[in-house]
Amino acid sequence: MILTNELRDEISLLLQFDMSSAQAGLKVHSNAASAESVAAAKRLFDKGLVDHVDGGYLTALGREAAEHLHAACRKLNVK
Repeated sequence: MILTNELRDEISLLLQFDMSSAQAGLKVHSNAASAESVAAAKRLFDKGLVDHVDGGYLTALGREAAEHLHAACRKLNVK
């Protein structure tokens, strides 16, 4: 599997979600965030992983994906 820049941006956003609470969302402000982050948030929305085009909350599918990413980072000792 090749990690494209787009996929890296999506992973980076998913890893920013606080997994200790389902009430913790993420807002990607188009006037403050990079164009890559804004585009990544839209792609995550299009894939059904977040509930708003600018981030918002993880969907059930998004939470599962983020949990797996967080677990992989822990196992690989990635900070």
